[in-house]
Amino acid sequence: MTAPTALQSASFGTWPSPISAAMVAAGATPLSSLAIAGTDVLWLAGRASEGGRNTLLRFHGERTDELTPLPLNVRSRVHEYGGGAYAVDGETVFFSNAADNRLYRMEGDEEARPFTAEGRQRFADFVVDRARNRLIAVRELHPDDPASHAQPENALCAVDFDGAETVIARGHDFYSSPRLAPDGRRLAWLTWDHPRMPWQGTELWVADIGQDGSLATPALVAGGPEESICQPEWSPDGRLYFVSDRSGWWNLYRHGDGLEAICPLEAEFAGPHWAFGNSMYGFLNANEIACTYIDQGVSRLARLVIGSAGSGTRVEPIANPYQEIRELRTGDGFIALLGGSPTIPAEIARIDLANGELEVLARSIDTLPDVGYLSVPESIRYPSANGRTAYAFFYPPHNRDAAAPAGEKPPVIVIGHGGPTGMAASTLKLTTQFWTSRGFGVLDVNYGGSTGFGRAYRDALKGQWGVVDVEDCVAGARWLVEQGRADGERLIIRGSSAGGYTTLCALAFHDVFKLGASYYGVADLQGLDDDSHKFESHYNEYLIAPQPQARQVYLERSPSHHVDKLGCPMIFFQGLDDKVVPPQQSETMVKALRQRGVPVAYVELEGEGHGFRKAETIVRTLEAELYFYRRMFGLHDTAAPAPVHIDNLDGAA
Repeated sequence: MTAPTALQSASFGTWPSPISAAMVAAGATPLSSLAIAGTDVLWLAGRASEGGRNTLLRFHGERTDELTPLPLNVRSRVHEYGGGAYAVDGETVFFSNAADNRLYRMEGDEEARPFTAEGRQRFADFVVDRARNRLIAVRELHPDDPASHAQPENALCAVDFDGAETVIARGHDFYSSPRLAPDGRRLAWLTWDHPRMPWQGTELWVADIGQDGSLATPALVAGGPEESICQPEWSPDGRLYFVSDRSGWWNLYRHGDGLEAICPLEAEFAGPHWAFGNSMYGFLNANEIACTYIDQGVSRLARLVIGSAGSGTRVEPIANPYQEIRELRTGDGFIALLGGSPTIPAEIARIDLANGELEVLARSIDTLPDVGYLSVPESIRYPSANGRTAYAFFYPPHNRDAAAPAGEKPPVIVIGHGGPTGMAASTLKLTTQFWTSRGFGVLDVNYGGSTGFGRAYRDALKGQWGVVDVEDCVAGARWLVEQGRADGERLIIRGSSAGGYTTLCALAFHDVFKLGASYYGVADLQGLDDDSHKFESHYNEYLIAPQPQARQVYLERSPSHHVDKLGCPMIFFQGLDDKVVPPQQSETMVKALRQRGVPVAYVELEGEGHGFRKAETIVRTLEAELYFYRRMFGLHDTAAPAPVHIDNLDGAA
C-alpha cells in the first residue's frame, strides 16, 4: 500500500488540485434525449472537442455505434432551446441537422440524406406516422427578413417522407408533444398562448385523423390558463395519460369518462418544459407504468401498478443508485434512464426489471478523479426572508492532500441556477469539484421559484424575480457564516443567464457578497424584452409584471440602472452569438463599472451562444474565473501569467 501523503497546509482557495479546467472540459460529455427501438437504446452525446455538436449513438446490446459522424449536428433550435431533435422507427432514424435546419433520414447503415428543402423552417418533437409515410412535428416558420423582428409562426405540421409539408394545426402561439395513438387514428398534442409559459398554463387537445391525414373535430381534453399539462402519452390499450399540476403538484392523470388521478403524491412527475421531448414515465404494459418523480428535490424510481376503478395504484420502488433522474424510457421488460448522484456523474443506464440488473451504457465522465478530491453535498434547508424556507446543496471544500490553517474559514461561492424556472440537482459535476478541491465551498441554491417542490414554491417567484431568488441566495450565504462554515469577507456569487441576473441584483441591492461572476447574465429587463425570442418574449409578465405597470418595476430591478450601487469587483463572460441574452446586456455593465473605477474583467467568446459548448471555451472561462477570485482575494501566484485582463486594479489586493 502507498503511504498516505502528509497534508499540505495552505489557505482555502489555494489548494493544489488534479481537477484542471482541461479535465472539466474533456471529461463532461452532455448526454440527453433517450429513445428505445426494440432492445436498442439511443441517445445524444455532446462533443465539446468538435465545436459542441451533438451526435446520435445507438447501443445494440454488445456495442455502441455512432450514427451521425462529423459534420452532422443533431440539434433543433425551435424555441431556441430545442430538444426533440430526432425520432427512431425500427432501423430508421429521422433527425434535424443544426447547420441547415433540414430533416434527414437514415436507413440502417446507409448515409443520412436530407429530405426537406432548405428554408426558414425549423422542426422538433417528431412522431413517426408510418401508415401515412410521414412525420408529425412542431414546425417553427421564421420570417423572410430576420431584421423585421416579426415573430415566427408555430404549428403542427405533417412532413411527408418526400419532404412535402402540410400544416395540420395552427392558431395558437405554441405547440408541443404530438402523440399518435397506437391505432394511428387519433392525435394528442399541447398548446399554449402568450403571455403564459408552459409551466403556467397549457391545453391538451385530441383529434381524430381523417383519411386524408387532416385532423377532424379537435377537442379540448384538459388544461387552461392556470393548469400546466405536459407529457401526454397513449397507453398500449389506447388510453390517454398526461401530467398535470391541478393539485399543486405535477401528478399523473388518465383521461376516460373523466379525469382520474393515477398516483396522487406531493411530488413532481415532470419538470419545466424548456426543451422538447422530456419523459419521466413510460408504459410497461396497459396497467403498469415505470416512472421517476421528484420528492423534495430528490428523484425516486418506481413501478406503478394500476388497479381497476376505485382500487387505487400500487407503488413499487425500483432499486437504483441515483438521486437525480432526468429522463426515462421503457422497453420490453427494461427501462433506460439518464441519472446521477453526488458520487455518480450523469450516465445512461439500462435496468432489467426481471432481475434488477443495472448496466451502464454511457458515462458523461469516463475517468473520475480520486474520491479524495471529491466533495459530497449536504442537502440543507434554512430560513429566508418573510418566513420562507429555502433549499440548497452545500459542497464543503475537500482535498485529501490539503488542509487550511486552524481557525480559517473558507470562501464560499453561492450559485443561483438558470431559468429561473429550473432546479439545482446534486449529480456529480466536475465544474463544482473544480472549486471545492481548491478550497472553495459551493452553495447551489434552489430558491423560491425553483421546480421540484410543487407549484406554490414555483409560484413564489411570480412577480418577484430579482427579489425572492436574491433573498434566498443572500440568506443561504448568511446562514453558512452563522454556522461557522464560511468566511463572511470572502463570499462570492455567480450564475448564468437568469442566474446571472440574480448575481447582479444581489451585488447591486445587497452588501453580503464581495465578488461576482456573471455568465451571459440579464442586466436590463426592458432590453431583455426588446431582444427576446418568441418563446420567452412574455416571460417577464409572469416574473415581474405585465405592461405598462412593469416599466417602473423594470427600472427598480434592472441592475443596469443601479450601477452606482454596485461596488464589488466582477467578471463577465459572454457568447457573441447569444440570441437569448444578447451581448449588449454584459457590455453595458462592463462599460459602467470601468467608468466607475470598479475592478472588472470581460471575456468575449466568438462562436458561442447561450450556454458554452466548446472545450477551449470551458477551459478559458474556468481559468479566468479562478484567477479573478484569487487575484481579488490576494491569493494569486504573482509569478504566473494572468489569463485575463482586469481593469481598474489600482488599489486592489
